[in-house]
Amino acid sequence: MFRFTLILMACIPLGCASEKGTDGMVYIRGGTFLMGSDSGYPEERPERAVTVNSFLIDQTEVTNKAFAEFVADTGYITLSERTPSIEDYPDADPSLLVPGSGVFVAPTVTDAPELSWWRYEKGASWKHPEGRGSTIEHRMDDPVVHIAFEDAQAYAAWAGKRLPTEAEWEYAARGGLVGKQYEWGDEFTPNGKHMANTWQGEFPFENRSEDGFAVIAPVKSYPPNGYGLHDMTGNVWEWTTAITSNNQRMTKGGSFLCAPSYCKRYRPAAKSPVTTDTSTNHIGFRCVR
Repeated sequence: MFRFTLILMACIPLGCASEKGTDGMVYIRGGTFLMGSDSGYPEERPERAVTVNSFLIDQTEVTNKAFAEFVADTGYITLSERTPSIEDYPDADPSLLVPGSGVFVAPTVTDAPELSWWRYEKGASWKHPEGRGSTIEHRMDDPVVHIAFEDAQAYAAWAGKRLPTEAEWEYAARGGLVGKQYEWGDEFTPNGKHMANTWQGEFPFENRSEDGFAVIAPVKSYPPNGYGLHDMTGNVWEWTTAITSNNQRMTKGGSFLCAPSYCKRYRPAAKSPVTTDTSTNHIGFRCVR
């Protein structure tokens, strides 16, 4: 949506257990669980029983290091690195049809319109998260970002994996807990401890970084859930294969930009539909097999 919108606008599981799999994956034994929430956002309703088969899932979000290995092996060029086509964006200012991606920019005033929080940054990509001149050189353990849906699919196919369904993702995120608001329980900061990379302060202009990270954190910076999975909550949104409408797929997990005052979507039941051509500095993915 950002590649599309910004260009245009700029003119319990019963019997469930897990065990470590191979190559950084965790085995999740299939079962039936309560998916969704009757007390969350409208799109999470209704809470209902869903059954999933057993599967393996990446212990962490795909990192810059892993994605760099994929690119080195295949020569793959991500969507944000390609020049947008005038045929795809006929109403766009031609001067803006350059490779780039959406980057969050905190406003300096409290009443700034939502669109102003984001900038279509020329040259922004997985290799240059903040745009030209930025680098991932010392951030190889960070989740890869600026990943559109087709980029995530391409990596998954190369790795012999696939993207998770929404049900698989949520089942894994719940970590074996039943009826809990968060992947670790019902208290957001148990004993004052931050369990995920989210926004602290008044979004979008005040980030107190009480959890130690103002933006993305390296994977495994926070405790794992009951299945040994890291960052199913916060850090970056993650693609799933769930189709919504208008060329959209569902993302799950929330990101470092989620805050109680604006986006309380750092919960397993929460989700957000995103157009498949969207790439921003808070969308990544993990794979299943």
